[in-house]
Amino acid sequence: MSWFEALFASGRAADIILAVLAVEAVWLVWRGRDWHSVVLMLLPGTLMMIGLRSALIGADWPWIALPLALSFPAHLVDLAARKN
Repeated sequence: MSWFEALFASGRAADIILAVLAVEAVWLVWRGRDWHSVVLMLLPGTLMMIGLRSALIGADWPWIALPLALSFPAHLVDLAARKN
């Protein structure tokens, strides 16, 4: 197995993306964004990455479906907050 296959098979690829999202959150807050809006903005993508990681490591289906299902309402809350 190549290192690239191992990166995805172990779920580390999703971990890297989650780390990038965390760095982005810190950077946005440092640049003056309200941390509440940053959390709302990044939460849907974070939930999808958690679902992806669960799928990559072979978790049971509820651990995959739950974060994916929660990402849509989180996205709607973010959109509603941006409208105001």
